Amino acid sequence: MHNQTLILIQCQDAVGLVANISNTLAQYQLNIITMREYVDEEANKFFVRVVCNGLFPDQTQLANSLANVLPPSAQIQVNPSNRKKIVVLVTKEHHCLADILVRQHFETWGAEIQAVIGNYDTLRSFTDKFEIPFHYISHEGISKEDFETQLITQIKQYDFDYIILAKFMRILSPLFVATFENKLVNIHHSFLPAFIGANPYKQAHSRGVKIIGATAHFVTDQLDEGPIIVQDIRHVNHTYTVKDMVTAGKEIEKAVLSRAIRLLSEDRVMLNDYKTIVFE
Repeated sequence: MHNQTLILIQCQDAVGLVANISNTLAQYQLNIITMREYVDEEANKFFVRVVCNGLFPDQTQLANSLANVLPPSAQIQVNPSNRKKIVVLVTKEHHCLADILVRQHFETWGAEIQAVIGNYDTLRSFTDKFEIPFHYISHEGISKEDFETQLITQIKQYDFDYIILAKFMRILSPLFVATFENKLVNIHHSFLPAFIGANPYKQAHSRGVKIIGATAHFVTDQLDEGPIIVQDIRHVNHTYTVKDMVTAGKEIEKAVLSRAIRLLSEDRVMLNDYKTIVFE
């Protein structure tokens, strides 16, 4: 959006908000191209994503003018970075990381990988092929607190917008989550019915599961229960072996995670307490 102005607003709902926003933008000769809004009637909250022709030079002035016609404590963003910076956390599985690095290499989205950090050294050689820094921080032989302290220190060496857990198989502490609140995004499989614990694909196969899915979500203290960004499914049948299900699962996981990163990089996701507003 180099020649456009992007505006994100969330505030208490009130009569005339769309008109007030439109009139303010018109005063600055900004022509609205798209305007997507949503009202959460239960919470009485208003959300809007506006794209206008032309790049307005004084973002603070525009934000202040909008604040003057919006309810108190309105959250307003004008032209957030259109090149989101990302740190990726990994363990041993390569499929999500590979998809992320290839997409960045061919510049298919507005994201820039700052570094990859792994609690195993397994994916270093692959990451090196893309000339992206890889940092190995082992969790073995030390306390969870010490491991996370080292991890936090390393992450903070980089300027970033989001931390992507690309099959990072460690349960994070409330302190870690709080340190990077609303910055952590995870991906996990979803089966119908759901199977947890060891060998979920083997469990799914033995029960004749017909649908495999994946969920990308923000990370909270509740394991795998944070605000959902993207979900999708793939149908399977009785001919699928456990290996076939694993392959299908990996394909859907990387597709869902990629879609979530794209939505975040385009500022199409807004948090609304325990859920998200996604302007696709």
